[in-house]
Amino acid sequence: MRIGKQVLAATAGLFVAIALAGTAVAANATAPRSHQASPASGASHHHLTLERFDLNGYVLDTSYTLGRNTGNTFQQTYGHSMVQGVPIKGPLVGTQFPPEDYVAIPIGHHQLYVSWLDPTTFAIVDVFVMDFAQHTVFDYAPGSDHPESAGTVTVVHRGRSPLP
Repeated sequence: MRIGKQVLAATAGLFVAIALAGTAVAANATAPRSHQASPASGASHHHLTLERFDLNGYVLDTSYTLGRNTGNTFQQTYGHSMVQGVPIKGPLVGTQFPPEDYVAIPIGHHQLYVSWLDPTTFAIVDVFVMDFAQHTVFDYAPGSDHPESAGTVTVVHRGRSPLP
C-alpha cells in the first residue's frame, strides 16, 4: 500500500511539474518580445517591427543564378503600393506580368522582406528577401514544386526613402 502511495505522489508531482512548465512556456510565448543581438556578437541591437517601407521610386534589377529563374533578370519598378516586374534578360523576355500590390518590411540592416500580392485576392504572388549590403536576393514564387530562386539585386534607381 505504501508503494502505491509513493507512486501516486510521484505521479502527482510529475503532473504538477509539467503543468508549471507549460504555464511558464505559455506565459513566455505571449509576452511582448523584441529581438536583440547579444552584446558578445558585436551586432547592433534591433527591435522587431512590422513598419512598412515605401519603395516608391525604386527600380531594382534581380538576376538569378540559382533555382527556378536561373538565367533571367527582372526589372522591378515600385510605386507607393504597386510594383511592375518586367523580364529584361533571359528566357522570359517578352512575357507580360500584371502589376501587383506589394508590402516591404525592413528585417535588418539594408535588408527587406518584400511580398507581392494579387490586388484582387491578396494572394501571395512572389516573396523576396533582399540584402542590399551583400547584393543578394532570395525569391519564392509559388506555383511549382521548386519555386525558389537566388541571385543578385542591383539598385538601378533610388527612391526618396533611404534603404533601411
